[in-house]
Amino acid sequence: MTQTRKHHLGAALRPDLFRALCDPTRLAILGWLATERAPRTVSEVAASGACPVDLSVVSRHLATLRDAGVLGATRRGREVFYSFQAAAVVRTLRDLADALESCCVSPSTKDNPE
Repeated sequence: MTQTRKHHLGAALRPDLFRALCDPTRLAILGWLATERAPRTVSEVAASGACPVDLSVVSRHLATLRDAGVLGATRRGREVFYSFQAAAVVRTLRDLADALESCCVSPSTKDNPE
């Protein structure tokens, strides 16, 4: 039983996700895309002011977020449109919370949180 819980927690602790979210610039991009509620191109993200760096750097940040499953990417012609994947992020964070609770929270703590 303990082995299953450890495995579940290990699967929920995704280094790619935490690496993607640990950068302030990527968080600014993510926040902007989330409030836009519509897919945006690299150029639009760069022009937004959410990421005051070179276009190639914006592109790399978007790729990191996409690879972590935080953003979706859809190609239309020569442009790629990026969008915030809220449902996927919520599911991932819920899985992490469930895994932490099942392996690390004692029964007495669940009934009486501090």
